[in-house]
Amino acid sequence: MQLKAPAPHLYDELFTANGDVRPHYQFIAQWLQAAEEKRMAEKHREANALFRRSGITFNVYGDTEGTDRLIPFDLIPRILSASDWELLQAGLRQRVNALNRFVHDIYHEHEIIRAGIIPAEHVFANAQYQPVMQNLKVPRNLYAHIAGIDIIRHSDGQFYVLEDNLRCPSGVSYMLENRKMMMRLFPELFAELPVAPVDHYPVLLAETLKAASLKPDPEVVLLTPGRFNSAYFEHAFLARQMGIELVEGADLFVRDGKVFMRTTAGPRQVDVIYRRIDDDYLDPLMLNPDSTLGVPGLCAAYRAGNVVLTNAMGTGVADDKSIYPYVPDMVRFYLGEEPLLKNVPTWQCRKEDDCKYVLENLADLVVKETQGAGGYGMLIGPVASKAEIAHFRQAIRARPDNYIAQPTLSLSTCPTFVNSGIAPRHLDLRPFVLSGKKVQMVAGGLTRVALEEGSLVVNSSQGGGTKDTWIMER
Repeated sequence: MQLKAPAPHLYDELFTANGDVRPHYQFIAQWLQAAEEKRMAEKHREANALFRRSGITFNVYGDTEGTDRLIPFDLIPRILSASDWELLQAGLRQRVNALNRFVHDIYHEHEIIRAGIIPAEHVFANAQYQPVMQNLKVPRNLYAHIAGIDIIRHSDGQFYVLEDNLRCPSGVSYMLENRKMMMRLFPELFAELPVAPVDHYPVLLAETLKAASLKPDPEVVLLTPGRFNSAYFEHAFLARQMGIELVEGADLFVRDGKVFMRTTAGPRQVDVIYRRIDDDYLDPLMLNPDSTLGVPGLCAAYRAGNVVLTNAMGTGVADDKSIYPYVPDMVRFYLGEEPLLKNVPTWQCRKEDDCKYVLENLADLVVKETQGAGGYGMLIGPVASKAEIAHFRQAIRARPDNYIAQPTLSLSTCPTFVNSGIAPRHLDLRPFVLSGKKVQMVAGGLTRVALEEGSLVVNSSQGGGTKDTWIMER
């Protein structure tokens, strides 16, 4: 099959600017050139059939065509060199350490606010700030036990953090299933290449969840909103892989300030809840009274120290897009180090001068809601219609504090199997960082790819797909 060269102004994962194949892609490039398009199409259909049979689907809220969709899977792996991964791994550890320090600080001493580095209103007026967490000590001062950090590579070849996901980061099940699928479809590639493994992630996650409690052998459960949640497959998958119970709110109850799980053998005390439910729905007595997903009295048991939530309540302040511009300052303030991973330059519309610039340049910028996720609430100026730009201009003027803006970055491209053959498509990477007794991660993460030519939106809810991510071991 023919490999198409990318646009000259982009960074391509396969080709250098001179059109040479990068060293860690040499074998795959030869394999692709020798591959027959018919065989690749057959493998693609086989993958879709296997994913469908295994129930590897996700839901899109408000979708009138049905609740279950396959996330498009691409057969061509995204490969990173060992040196690239070493840089990313060090930067991710540093960043997550600083974010955990920040969350502890804003619920206790407020040192970064008193130092004038982050305005108080950014924190205390934030919708994700939870007063119930004030002065509450959590084991090991850890709040974000599981973090998904979205990374892009710009046309300059440098890695940038696009956003931090610290509430209920999802997607790791697709990382694991993508690897399993590639090993099934193309075992010969793994026999030839030193690809770092990822299948031990559930073991690391289980270690992290147990380390969240100070008990020697804690009872851990995964709390899901139920089977109609968009990530329910992942909830069930991870619970099964870790050998822990998958529960819904009705399966738990609070008695004498402790949380118990209903079982056929009688109530069993729960020590750690890996919750995949947003803060507001965890406890109808303390938070949203209309919630039927949570556990009445859970907050009281949490504050009493009788149960641990992973991730902790109130962690969402740290991944709010209005806080994102300050993360490099957090690294310097808490760790006394220079950030290893860069932020994308960001304009905060709550600032008068920034807002003026954004309104004057909407057609060239990416605008995001500070509380937005999944590719929703976002404007990509260069491809937006005049009506969309006018709508966002009006929305920003009405609520400037609700928006940030960034330059339109040239996400790196990678060869992708599409209807027209093999063509470069834009992508990002979400590594999953686990914080327990130590900070650890598997080599790689979830690569998301924009399947439409020229598109920069990689989210599955917006039509994006996924790739297996290979880290070449030294």
